Amino acid sequence: MNTLRAGSRESRLAVVQTELVMEAIRQSDPSLRLELVTMKTTGDKILDRTLDQVGGKGLFVKELDTALLEGRVDFTVHSCKDLPMDLDPRLPLAGFSRRADPRDALVLPEGVTELDPSKPIGCASARRTLQLRRLFPGQPVAPVRGNVQTRLRKLDEGQYAALVLAAAGLKRLGLEGRVARYFTTDEMIPAAGQGILAVQVRAGEDFPWLAGFLDRDGTDCALAERAFVRRLDGGCSSPVAAYAAVEGETLTLRGMDVTAEGAPVFDTITGPRAQAEALGTALADRIREGTT
Repeated sequence: MNTLRAGSRESRLAVVQTELVMEAIRQSDPSLRLELVTMKTTGDKILDRTLDQVGGKGLFVKELDTALLEGRVDFTVHSCKDLPMDLDPRLPLAGFSRRADPRDALVLPEGVTELDPSKPIGCASARRTLQLRRLFPGQPVAPVRGNVQTRLRKLDEGQYAALVLAAAGLKRLGLEGRVARYFTTDEMIPAAGQGILAVQVRAGEDFPWLAGFLDRDGTDCALAERAFVRRLDGGCSSPVAAYAAVEGETLTLRGMDVTAEGAPVFDTITGPRAQAEALGTALADRIREGTT
């Protein structure tokens, strides 16, 4: 019996997401034996500073990349939104999952029904911060780090008036009941790849066992969104946002960037889904022209 080792961050959400991929592989090829290998990444260890202060999203994949390159695991699973835009060419993305709920969600402390104006809304990205200030003018916003459970504990201890978290992660953890409000994708444009899982493999290796996991819609949306952010050189400290949707053979991509003065700029592009990455690049170029 062949054994495949799946590499994952050790957080509860990361493990749940990796197990979703493992189950899809089992369904595709019951003869395969799956083994879960978890590890704590540098990004999981450094919780007292924001990501842009300590090196960006790459800190969440460094240890997983090393394990994959050294052959200690056969593939790794990531939240697509947490992947850096520039990847090691030795470790390509095999593909992307069907998209779960792409929206952001507002979470209030247990038993609370309204925002406390004296406390900040906690969020972990410049993208959310910028859009929250448009939605809740005058409400303070402050950074929050840690896994979902850690953030919820800080919320319930009274450190924040609310949190903004990805709806997909809350649902995968069975925490949908904590959601006080969902933001539409127009109110708060998601991070590129939000709600989509990505699988990384070693270059030159075949992965027929992923056939039951890979999703065409999720892949085209992820490619368009990532191309948009990559073109704008958007990292974890950038408020760049992108959300694509497909209908038939048509893809529509909405993106956000900021001017030099920090004002948000929005634009939308529509075209053939077969040109997903080219559409992402074209929208980025168009928005960039509007911010300079």
